Order: sequence, then structure tokens, then C-alpha cells
Amino acid sequence: MKHTRFLALPFFLLLGLIWAFTSAPKAKTVVFFGDSITQAAVQPGGYIDILNQELAKKGKSDEYNLVGAGISGNKVPDLQKRIATDVLAKNPDLVFIYIGINDVWHFTHPCCKDKAGGTAVEPYEAGLKDIINQIKASGAKVILCTPSVIGEKTDGGNAEDAMLDQYAAISRKVARDTKVKLCDLRKAFTAHLKERNTENAEQGILTTDRVHLNAAGNRFVAEQMLTYLK
Repeated sequence: MKHTRFLALPFFLLLGLIWAFTSAPKAKTVVFFGDSITQAAVQPGGYIDILNQELAKKGKSDEYNLVGAGISGNKVPDLQKRIATDVLAKNPDLVFIYIGINDVWHFTHPCCKDKAGGTAVEPYEAGLKDIINQIKASGAKVILCTPSVIGEKTDGGNAEDAMLDQYAAISRKVARDTKVKLCDLRKAFTAHLKERNTENAEQGILTTDRVHLNAAGNRFVAEQMLTYLK
């Protein structure tokens, strides 16, 4: 009788190991889809790197696989062109879309202003809806972010403020129309800057150059996004 129990024990241990392995939850793949801000976010100190650190502190590193899919200079039409390979092919569970700055900035930026390099209102809105609908059709959830800042002045003195506000409003409308969650970075940035940018500086509070994030900016974006990973 004792001999039978001894032989049975490894079998049940094996069954337990098989059960534990097969029942372990699959890590959720989260893709961050955007431009140079997101491209830099995977580097040490970038907002994706900070999110990984925060998840590790909470013991949740195994629950998430964070994937950066940012390319410098990208606008909404660029995301449309590469969504299949850079997002859908990764079988994401959740996708953050952080885009819109270049769609505005390239109307006036030295690199592109002579080429009318921004994105007009209609293709901006239609493109966002197309991107979101493709992601939703794959079964993934979407968090749409509004474009943050092109200049940190708080008195309306940034040249692109009015247009950036217009495009942020379009992003909010698209989120409502497509029934996806909104991460309103534009609203969060402007509120933070009104409180912290007491000298009305053009840059240096959350950005290095009016657009790209400094250490505080990366931390700030990570804090906004972390709430959607809980």
C-alpha cells in the first residue's frame, strides 16, 4: 500500500505542474503607438521604461508586455500605413495611441512648412477613426491620447496653441464617437503647467524643446497612463 502511494505522488505532482503552467494567465501585450515621443519612451527614463519600473514595484511585471511602436516625425496618416505590421501583428490586448503633435507642428516647422506637411482636419479625424476601428476589430482595447504641448507658455503665447486645442478637441470627439477611453494629456499638461510654470517659460518644465519630454515630462506621462493599467 505504501509503495502504491509513493508511485502515485510524482504523477499527481506532474499533474499539478501541468495545471499551474497551463492555467497561468497570459501577459497582456500593450502597444504604444505614436511618434518620436513614444520612440524615445523605451529608452532609460522614458515613459514606457518608467511604466515597466512601476509595474515591477507592484509585482505585476509578468502581467504586462509593454511594446513601443513610435517613429520620429509620424503623423496620423503614417500610423495608418504601418498599423498592420507595427500594431496588429503583435496581437495586442491594449493600444495607447499618442499622436497629433506633428499633425499640427509640421504646418509651421522648418522641416515641413514649405510642403504643407501637417495633417488637415478631415483626414486627421478620419484617420484616427480608421486606426481605432482596425484595432477594435482585432479584439484589442484602445486608449486615445490627446496631443500634449508645442510650447509650455501658460498665457496662450505658444504659436500653435489654438490649432493644437482644435486638434485635441477632435481627438476627444473621436474617442466619444468610437467609444474608446480617452487619456487627455492636453488637459493634464495645461493644468500642470498653469500650476508649476510660474515664470511662463517656453520649455523646461515638462519638455526639453517645447515638445519632447524631459525627465519630469516622462514621469508625468507615465503617471497619466498607469491608471489605465490597473
